[in-house]
Amino acid sequence: MGGSYSHRRGERPFAPTPEPLICASTATPSINHVEENGGCAARPLLEARGLVVVRGGRRVLNVPCVQVRQGEVLAIIGPNGSGKSTLLLALADLLPPSHGEILYRGKAVGTRGAAALAYRRRTATVFQEPLLLDTSVERNVAIGLRLRGIAGREAIARAVEWLERFGIAHLAKRSARALSGGEAQRTSLARAFALRPEVLFLDEPFASLDAPAKAAIVDDVERVIQQTGVTAVFVTHDRDEALCLGDRIGVLMSGEIRQLDSAAVVFQSPVDAEVAAFVGVETVAPGVVAAGDEGLVRIDVASQAVEAIGDYPIGQRVLVCLRPEDITVSTAEESLITSARNHLRGVVVKLSPHGPALRVTIDCGFPVVAAITRQSAADLGLGPGRPVQVSFKASAVHLLRK
Repeated sequence: MGGSYSHRRGERPFAPTPEPLICASTATPSINHVEENGGCAARPLLEARGLVVVRGGRRVLNVPCVQVRQGEVLAIIGPNGSGKSTLLLALADLLPPSHGEILYRGKAVGTRGAAALAYRRRTATVFQEPLLLDTSVERNVAIGLRLRGIAGREAIARAVEWLERFGIAHLAKRSARALSGGEAQRTSLARAFALRPEVLFLDEPFASLDAPAKAAIVDDVERVIQQTGVTAVFVTHDRDEALCLGDRIGVLMSGEIRQLDSAAVVFQSPVDAEVAAFVGVETVAPGVVAAGDEGLVRIDVASQAVEAIGDYPIGQRVLVCLRPEDITVSTAEESLITSARNHLRGVVVKLSPHGPALRVTIDCGFPVVAAITRQSAADLGLGPGRPVQVSFKASAVHLLRK
């Protein structure tokens, strides 16, 4: 899960091809990254304009424009309290905004009346907590269909179909109270997909699951989304989940979308230091451009010189950003011949567990964080105080203007 942000690049067989979009001119520039194939102001399936939510006199959400394309999964990521669930509930028309409007297929939805009801009947929402009724699994999946006027036999048939697709058909007659957390969330997902929604809203549906259950359910949701081509809005604080499921990723900070683009752009070219830190850029160091020639610049960072690809004037203050996986660690005694242009001497400060790997913090005059395997750390004899060399390519350095 989330091993690569090209994970979902295969075409979904039933999804209409989404047209590239340019957001309304009221959007901030950081939201308006146009992907490589350009943009053409086409009408989105779902759009929010001037969306503001105020709670207790405090503005908790301020989104000038966000658009959801037909057939895509838009993943919204951000730290806890950033407004992710508030944005999702507003888009689902389950939370009336203080200002702004929601448009579906170009028409305003409103929060009351026939238009709002018609829109809600075209959507389904899955929450972090499954919210199951005290009845059988099968009846829980069928209840939404019956509320929407689907006859008993058809409702049961569709419920059974989706229980099978989520691998829990054998639990159909079991009481929902007897389910594990993973089984309960599979039931909730089956209930939502059984409605055949035009837009599916997923509000951190995997957050309360343990790692094995989460990995299995994310894989199943990815498969079902690809099979059905449903349009989805998915919010999470987990970067790996977003990479696995999202076609585009929006980063929400303090109620504002700081960046919205493809996963490759968001994770490799974050727009500011706060976004960089959230998406896993763990080395962020201030520097000054000291020289430049033919698209390559030299930046003075503390007592070191770092080379990077870029076109900046001499004297420009920048932030040097590096991802841990782009950094190679070797012992100071080794002489490496590589294509990397940057080789900095430093001293190991600490080693920190990070899942199956380790994070190594190295003092190079500024802190550098590298990701290595436990076996590599043992082979290199790494520990606090150990002299090492860190190497990385100029192309691995992402520069932000200060």
